[in-house]
Amino acid sequence: MNLAQDFEQLFTLSTLVSLLTLTVLEIVLGIDNVIFISIVAGRLPRDQQRKARATGLTLALLFRVALLLSIKWILGMTKPVVTVFDFEATGRDIILFAGGVFLLVKTIGEIHNRIEGSDDNNEPTVKSVSLASITMQIVFIDIVFSFDSILTAVSLVSNVLIMICAVILSMIIMLLSSEKVSDFINRNPTIKMLALSFLLMIAIVLIMDAAHIHVDQIKPYMYFSMAFSFIVEILNMRMRKKSASKGH
Repeated sequence: MNLAQDFEQLFTLSTLVSLLTLTVLEIVLGIDNVIFISIVAGRLPRDQQRKARATGLTLALLFRVALLLSIKWILGMTKPVVTVFDFEATGRDIILFAGGVFLLVKTIGEIHNRIEGSDDNNEPTVKSVSLASITMQIVFIDIVFSFDSILTAVSLVSNVLIMICAVILSMIIMLLSSEKVSDFINRNPTIKMLALSFLLMIAIVLIMDAAHIHVDQIKPYMYFSMAFSFIVEILNMRMRKKSASKGH
């Protein structure tokens, strides 16, 4: 790794195009992360939610930069470390499986809360949670999502500084947008359930990926179906709002 040489190449046109492309890709890959952050941070008191998002994403950013500076170690995570019968599990597989199970349990628990723990005002019953607990959950799930995004970055560019700049830019955008996304999701119960369904699909995909079931062809259809569902729900919300205004 030659950081001095990478720095010299940072200001060419092709490099700037690569930086923009990678930043956009990191933002797209980070959508599921923002949704998870919005939902778990919503379990905290209002005055602690911003701190949880900021602290969690800042720690996650530092961890991602550290991973990028350890590219050889990351690439080594794709080599088998455990063999069970004929199945060879890599370090990446173990992390994806753990993250998938964690996300699955958290999402199912949140869905159960929304369905079974609601009172007459449709407000979910929120158990007492600590700021430290929520922050660590945000960091953990970001670590899980980091491996795929970093491996994708490595396959696109070889300049480590471009990767670091793209990660920093995407994290800043995620940090700036997370509060608005969180407020929007928490204000609209149907959008929140849609977001939870999306996270449920992501959890299953992570587990399938860890089991070496090829999911690359599934992901575009999954993202398209969720985007389509989101657009339909936005139209439904506008229609309900219009009907309510006419009713008055």
